[in-house]
Parts: sequence; C-alpha cells; structure tokens
Amino acid sequence: MSQDLSALTDALLAAARRAGADEADALARSGAALGIDVRGGALEHAERSEATEIGLRVLVGHRSATVSGSDLREGSLDAMADRAVAMAKVAPEDPHAGLADPDQLAQSWDAEALDLVDPGAEPSPSELEEDARRAEAAARAVPGITQMDTTSASYSSSRMHFAATNGFSGGYSRTGRSLACVAIAGEGTAMERDHDSDSRTHAADMRSPEDIGRIAAERTVERLNPRRPKTGAYPVIFHERVAASLIGHLLSAANGSAVARGASWLRGKLGEAVLPDHLSLTEDPHRPRVMGSRPFDAEGLPTAQRRIVANGILESFTLDLASARKLNLAPTGNASRGLSSAPSPSPWNVMLTQGGQTLGQLMEEMGTGLLVTSMIGATINPNTGDYSRGASGMWIENGQPQYPVSGVTIAGSLPDMLKTITPANDARPWLSRVVPSLRVEGLTLAGD
Repeated sequence: MSQDLSALTDALLAAARRAGADEADALARSGAALGIDVRGGALEHAERSEATEIGLRVLVGHRSATVSGSDLREGSLDAMADRAVAMAKVAPEDPHAGLADPDQLAQSWDAEALDLVDPGAEPSPSELEEDARRAEAAARAVPGITQMDTTSASYSSSRMHFAATNGFSGGYSRTGRSLACVAIAGEGTAMERDHDSDSRTHAADMRSPEDIGRIAAERTVERLNPRRPKTGAYPVIFHERVAASLIGHLLSAANGSAVARGASWLRGKLGEAVLPDHLSLTEDPHRPRVMGSRPFDAEGLPTAQRRIVANGILESFTLDLASARKLNLAPTGNASRGLSSAPSPSPWNVMLTQGGQTLGQLMEEMGTGLLVTSMIGATINPNTGDYSRGASGMWIENGQPQYPVSGVTIAGSLPDMLKTITPANDARPWLSRVVPSLRVEGLTLAGD
C-alpha cells in the first residue's frame, strides 16, 4: 500500500494526453482486506487481499470511454490510454459529458475531520476469528437455535486519489470493520433463519460480538411457526431494520439520472409535497466516522449538507454534472464512480426526521396490522411509483405482537404511502441512512 497514488493518477492523465484525449480524469485505489468465516465453532475460511487498481475516463469532444486495470507499468498505462481514446472515438456523442469547470471544483477540505481512519493497528486473523467465535457462541446459547450458518468478521483499509485535467487532485483514506452472524432455528421445512450485523469505520465503535450473536438468534427464534393473516387493507410498520429501504425508493426517484431519463415519478415534482409537512430528509456527507462521508465527490466537486425534502417539500434532486446539465440545474456534488464506470449520481449520508414515539407506541396506535422486519424482492414502477414487495414480520393485534408472519405481499402507491408515514424515534445514528421505524397507512396485504 506504499504506491504513490497521486503520481499514478498524474501518469495516467499524461498518458491520456499523449493518446489524444481532450480531457481526462483518473482514479487510483489501493487497499487491503482481511476476512474470516467461522461455522460450528471452527474456522471455515480465511482470506486476505491487497491490490492497487486504476481507472481512466477520457473525453474526445463529447464522446467518452472508461477503462480500468491493475497493471501499473508505464507501458501499460500508455496502452490503457490508447485503448480508451480509441473507444471514445466510436462512442455515441453526449453533449452533456465533460469535466467540471475550474470554478466548480473543491478548493479545500479537511479529510482528517471526517475521522474515517481507525488509528489502531490492523487486527490479526486470530482477533477476527475470536470475534466470530464469540458471536456464534452467543447465538448458540439462545434456546431454540438448532444450527449456525456462517459468522463472518472482516477488516478493510483503503486509499483513493482522484485527479483530472481541469486541475483537480485530491485523495483520502478510510478503514472498515464488520461482523455478521446468521442463526438457524427449526428443522426441515419449518426451518427459519435471521441475522444481525454491525459495520463501523473504527473498531472501538463496534457493538460486542455477544450482542450481535444474541440478537441474530432471538430474531431467528421469533420467526418460528409463521402464519399468514387474511388478505386485506391494513396499516403496516416498517421496522427500523428495513425502513431505510422505503426511503431508498424515494432517493432512487430523486436521482438526477432517473429524472433526466424520464424514469421517475418525481419528474416535475420539485417544490411539491412528497412527505408529511413535519418531516424533512437531509444529507450530510461530513459526519465523522460514517461510511458514507467524503470530502469531495467523484468529479472533484465539494460535498456539502443539503436538504432533499424540507418540511415535506421536495427541494433537490441528487445530481452529478451530466444529469445537472440535462436538467438545467446546479450539480449537488453527488457524483459516484467505480474504476470501470463513468460518474453517476448517488446520495451520501441521509437522515429522516425522527418522531417522538417509540416503536411500541406506534404499534399501540396501529392496533391491528403488520410489523415488517424482513423483505424480499421488489416490483417498483419507476414512472408511477406502484409498489409491491414480499414481506415477513410480526402480526399485531390490540397493539401487541401475536404471531410471526411469512410469505405475504404488501402493495400500494409509493407517492401515497410516503405522504402518510409516521416515524418512531429508534433510528441508529451511526448509519449512513438514519431512518427510524415508519408506520404507513392503508397498504394492501396479500395473505390467505
């Protein structure tokens, strides 16, 4: 991981210029990852990887192409640039493609203030194995657990550097630590499974392995002997575990690329109500120790706090340069890209206004309905917002859990659903999507 990434991106840009590119940007990433899997009290798999990889985007007029690789020799960089320029020359023309103007670029930032790098030493394989063993042992100790699926512990560290021919050059680092446990209860066709996990930038912030294992097991046991309620229209509570997916559909509809293609039910809705008037959805890419934080985006634009929805009103789409140009709007500093892909819009850390009630109080107010704790599949019409997903969870009557539910489908209209949401106060503040449990009125449940 000692490679000079700044020098590497400079060399890529020089190669692109020699190959005939009018403009170019380059991304270099270097990192190491260590992963441990434990099953049945024994080490099942251990893996470590280290790599430095590069990506180059070139523009010839308004035609562009992106290539990537891991061969860092000078001759390979020239061949890579030649290939990219040749591809760009036969690519379709896009009048909106292009780098940022110099006055749009981030001029200064404080990556250290984001605190994305754990100052501690990289954990040893035996440390990660011990974490996984402790989580598995805690899960096995819960009555009703019959066997364990894989329990995984991992660590990663990475550096990135981005540079472009418009003069931008910058980079930053981050680390990550995670632990995930999957428990199984029941036998044969009555078998159920569930999980718990935690991921942080700093190991000191991680929940204990015992806590993760116990909760994974308790969730699994709660799923035993599920039933299907009668088909009908009911209120539904999306548990905090899955509530972010509902807000995720709103974020997808507010993605500038989808809006520009006309594939979003939010097209033309700026300035209109999309949530209840007491709720706001905000973005803050500068939250310390959060996975989604970053000092600048993948086009060199500064990242900043913004309001996506303010007091129920849609104020902003999520925009990179190309989608902003297509929509004749200002970019929002939300470009994301992979080594082999062009930039595209992506939200960073988002937070929905929390409510004043606990999950239990939401259930009491609901009376009868479904508490959703797990979802599978998705049928979302991007143009209309028609919504249908498979779900499982707990049936609630008189405000109290009655029996587990599995194999049902919930359906409704996303625009209507979002305008009726009532939040609890149970969001986890360390996540990149801070969304509490959400009650939604009048969904159609397909059961028995």
